[in-house]
Amino acid sequence: MNNIFDSHAHYDSDAFEPDRKELLSALQGQGVCGIINCGSDIASSLASLELADEFDFVYAACGIHPHEAEGCKEGYISVLKKLCMADKCVAVGEIGLDYHYDFSPRDIQKQVFEQQIILAKELDLPIIVHDREAHEDTLELLRKHKPKGVVHCFSGSAEMAKEIIRLGMYIGLGGAVTFKNARKPREVAAVVPSDRLLIETDCPYMTPVPHRGKRCDSSFIPFTAEVIAEVRNTTANEILDLTRRNANILFGLEL
Repeated sequence: MNNIFDSHAHYDSDAFEPDRKELLSALQGQGVCGIINCGSDIASSLASLELADEFDFVYAACGIHPHEAEGCKEGYISVLKKLCMADKCVAVGEIGLDYHYDFSPRDIQKQVFEQQIILAKELDLPIIVHDREAHEDTLELLRKHKPKGVVHCFSGSAEMAKEIIRLGMYIGLGGAVTFKNARKPREVAAVVPSDRLLIETDCPYMTPVPHRGKRCDSSFIPFTAEVIAEVRNTTANEILDLTRRNANILFGLEL
């Protein structure tokens, strides 16, 4: 395989500290053609850009995760804008809402999310959306601004997925589709149009079966592709091919 595009990863994570460069150097030989490494604050966005500068097949997304929203300092959006204007920044992300942990107050989460959507539209960049137990408020802001982008690690219903697609956005699916009793992710996998599907790891998290409990990396994506292919009555290679094409279109690449 040479058609694996990981649309959402966190190789700047401390989990990769022991062997980050060695692992990334080996991934192309395992069929990985592209990776979007996503920031969650200013520091990790900078780290994502550094990885993108070092590895040709790695690209950066720069953004403030909802967990970090409360810590945003005055003028943060100007700093973020400069990062997002870097040559290898292809998206604003990971941004959104998280009402599961509520590490930042919800009103601040919504304010920071909306500010970053507006920035992405100003820069003509897609957004990479985190939505955990915040479906209604996430949809409200997406309907209001109609950005281009992807809702990553999608956890909503098939009906919500259809609404996201009607807004012109993409659906990102990862290792959760392989989990036992993963009814909703598989229902979503069955209904997403072929030109609106992305595949991801969210590594080092969300490791697919049969490697649950291990640190995840982009080489595990074929396990996810196999389950999606089974649901859609096609092959894993076809899923990898179409998600690669879709990532190229969304992020403006030629891989």
